[in-house]
Amino acid sequence: MTAHPATATRVRTGGPQEDGPKILEHVMGWVLVAVVAMLVTQLGLL
Repeated sequence: MTAHPATATRVRTGGPQEDGPKILEHVMGWVLVAVVAMLVTQLGLL
């Protein structure tokens, strides 16, 4: 059996960055919510 070291480096697969700007992600999420809400009300779906 081979033991894997606990500090093995992980290969990046292009996923979300762990050290990215969290506030920008949060603001963009709320902007998306507002745009979807405006679209729903303009189309009369609600």
